[in-house]
Amino acid sequence: MMDKGILRQIVTKQKKEFFAKEDFVRRELRDEVLKWFKDNRVVILTGVRRCGKSTLLKELMQEVSSWCYVNFEDERFLDFRAQDFEALNEVLVEIYGVSRIYFFDEIQNIEKFETFVRRLQDEGKKVVITGSNASLLSKEFGTRLTGRYKVFEVYPFSFREFLDFKKVDVEKEDFYLVEKKVGLIKLFDEYAALGGLPEYLKNKDKEYVRTTYENILYKDIIVRYAVKRQRIIKELVNILATNISSLFTYNALKRTLGLANAITIKEYISYLNNSYLFFELQKFSYSLKEQLGSPRKIYLVDAAFSQVCGLNFSENKGKVLENIVFIELKRKNFEVYYYTDKNECDFVIKNGTKVNEVIQVCYSLDKESREREIKGLLEAMEKFKLKEGTIITKEQTEEISVGDKKIKVLPAFKWLFR
Repeated sequence: MMDKGILRQIVTKQKKEFFAKEDFVRRELRDEVLKWFKDNRVVILTGVRRCGKSTLLKELMQEVSSWCYVNFEDERFLDFRAQDFEALNEVLVEIYGVSRIYFFDEIQNIEKFETFVRRLQDEGKKVVITGSNASLLSKEFGTRLTGRYKVFEVYPFSFREFLDFKKVDVEKEDFYLVEKKVGLIKLFDEYAALGGLPEYLKNKDKEYVRTTYENILYKDIIVRYAVKRQRIIKELVNILATNISSLFTYNALKRTLGLANAITIKEYISYLNNSYLFFELQKFSYSLKEQLGSPRKIYLVDAAFSQVCGLNFSENKGKVLENIVFIELKRKNFEVYYYTDKNECDFVIKNGTKVNEVIQVCYSLDKESREREIKGLLEAMEKFKLKEGTIITKEQTEEISVGDKKIKVLPAFKWLFR
């Protein structure tokens, strides 16, 4: 059993540190999360390490009353076991009083935490938990809380949040004023280069990014899944990061890494997905067999990590732009695919059973790329019977008509404000 005196020290210290005065950016997700505080369903905030989940907790706490807080990443919790939860609960009552809402940071570090969460829920408490791994929604957890939780994926800063961080106010008319537009393009370039990890934007310390990346790789992947081939998974990360937005197959990666079969590659990429470091994009097809058998595309959660795992930003601006668009679509919780037949369309957005939007991403719509990008978009528009499509560029604006179809060409900084 963990000593109760140590639990008091931890909780008291965390309470004091957590509420040290700090300016923070209001997250776009905040109001949506607060809507789910009206009942006792568990709210789960999950996402890559250091994307701002703890700060979002602070925002939520400012809007509610009668709560308590514990961060389980404190190294003193290494000896904490499921049977210690009752002692912890007693300490929380001593320090915070009787609470209606329990906020638990990185609780997946504790085995069988779901049992305690379920008990609190049965007692009518509201529980809000964060975690840096999709395995937070383990089979056992899902079984114990079937239909009794709501999941929100938290990402690094969006471009809007990045501008809030920079204390830049943007009005719609700013998109059309030359001076303001030039300023927005420069800020977008900075966002594309630095990414949206909140703490990194404050300190600009590349070692911070490296440490965060290594924690993801070792704690969330190698240790969690007992990965023995550490060299292989590190090489895989570098290959994927260097080829963001590109098509790949498990078999091709198997050959590149000199492995005997593709199962290992598939497993390792699933671990990277679970840690929210990378995301796979599947081809759209009405045939599940074709969809599963087709090449996939890969995207990185934030540009900051490209500095420590493979991508040379200066040589891959088009890929970085496509990556930003993909992550924004994920942030909006869209169901996204790519489409290819004779030509390729970068993003197909499905709502229910119907595709209602198609998007092409091109850094610069010039003589070399124009015909290819328009052909790919038109083919997808024809396939899904859509009258309108969108091409997102670095800074171009245009309207293109082809027969009865219209294509809007938008600069990324404007599209990100839609």
